[in-house]
Amino acid sequence: MEELVTKQDLTDNQIIDILEMDGRASNAKIAREVGVSEGTIRRRLRRLVEEDVIKIKAVPDLSKMGYPTTALIGLQTAPGELDSVADAITNMEDVHYVAITTGAFDVFACVAKPSTEELGVFLRTKIGTIPGVTRTETFVNLSIKKRTYGLVL
Repeated sequence: MEELVTKQDLTDNQIIDILEMDGRASNAKIAREVGVSEGTIRRRLRRLVEEDVIKIKAVPDLSKMGYPTTALIGLQTAPGELDSVADAITNMEDVHYVAITTGAFDVFACVAKPSTEELGVFLRTKIGTIPGVTRTETFVNLSIKKRTYGLVL
């Protein structure tokens, strides 16, 4: 059965939409756009953060920070090795997203590097040496047409 969306849910979603476009939007600006009081925005934001619905943080443009090469790496793992492989990748520098998935790959990781050469070194010396990895496929981003901030790369 489809759940009804309440006014509260719609208001929360409007607040989140505004913050996704401008994370520095003031409570007053959000209140004007949503059509509620500034106090309502303040209370809702506090609740959304406390309940871990949203996190407010800076999201860097990696290409402007010296990391113009981004890639999505699909990994297949040996039986019983999925969690250890995902944990190993999660702890690597320059890896910005790790997801355990269904389909042809067990894990996807997004990585940012200063160059394709450094991406190659990373693949050979870091990814290629993780015990339990049976196959990888790397998808280098040629351009990014849409970026939402649930996925940093």
